[in-house]
Amino acid sequence: MSSRGKLALVLPLVLIFPLAGCSAQNYEARPFFQQEHATETHGKKTIFDRIIETDPGGLDVELASDYEQHPPATIAVLPFTDRGSAQYAINKIPLSFRNKEERDEWAWTDAQRLRKAFVAYFSEREFRVVNPIEVDAVLQAHGINNKEDLEKVSPVQLGKWFNCDAVMFGTVDSYDAYYFALVSGYVVGVSSRMVSTHDGETLMRGQGSRYSLNVMPALDMEDIVINSAESLLQLRDVELARAEEEVARELVIRIPVSDKLRTEMANNAVQRAKDSDEADEQAKRQVPVITASREELTLPPPSTQESQFLQTIAIGDDADDDEVRDPAVDEQVGHLNTASSWQPRGSESFASVSSQQRR
Repeated sequence: MSSRGKLALVLPLVLIFPLAGCSAQNYEARPFFQQEHATETHGKKTIFDRIIETDPGGLDVELASDYEQHPPATIAVLPFTDRGSAQYAINKIPLSFRNKEERDEWAWTDAQRLRKAFVAYFSEREFRVVNPIEVDAVLQAHGINNKEDLEKVSPVQLGKWFNCDAVMFGTVDSYDAYYFALVSGYVVGVSSRMVSTHDGETLMRGQGSRYSLNVMPALDMEDIVINSAESLLQLRDVELARAEEEVARELVIRIPVSDKLRTEMANNAVQRAKDSDEADEQAKRQVPVITASREELTLPPPSTQESQFLQTIAIGDDADDDEVRDPAVDEQVGHLNTASSWQPRGSESFASVSSQQRR
């Protein structure tokens, strides 16, 4: 066999052995609750990321000077509003012709997509977030149906309704699609404002946008045609969802982590678990333990009055004394004679007749 043939046989084995060794490694048990790394930067776009992804958007977050001293433990994210036309448009040119009802529905849909993204990222943090279903139900019950009605209610009153420390208002500034042959994508912009429900102070104000673009360079006419057609694939709904989640993540991640809230949340959870364990132990001490008896149950023999009563039931009140053949109570065993325990006398015989008629 030539050296080239030997190499062809040996090379696959050399490639397979490392893979087999990796699969044969023992699982290494690792404990929970370790130090997390890069929590403040993971998911935050850098200048390099914006250059690579062609994202000219920017975000700006302003915090109150005393935010870290009084961070809100519970937040209610109010319904967002949409400033757009609620039409499906590309390059600001509407391609749909929705009526008033359809525009209202699509404006609500677009705004709530951003709202739900904020709720999701707030829930991952040290905040307790009031469920949007509860928020919407309370607002509907009070007849609040639009942005104007919502702004008339004071933050203090909203805090009482939702039992929260802060409420968050939001507005969708841009929700557009763009297509320029070799360049296409979405831009999603939002403005947000977090207000304290204790004194009405603005705790956080954020504004910004994110672009989800795709650039397809080409050098000749054939490549331009092909890449222009492929660029349309960037206008898929999943790309729009990524831009929505990205702008929400980028804004929420810029709010500094409150160690005070993290400690309070952990201590409260441990205390609730401890109270539950103590309640279970107290219930066990108060309720007596019932064990089954292993002794045989012995019933006392019936009294004279009980025997007479059972005798009357067995033979009837109008029976003569000579009709009494067998006592109703067996004096030897001390219980009522049943049909199965009565025996016929001497030559007497019994015939069993079925109650069902023959057909």
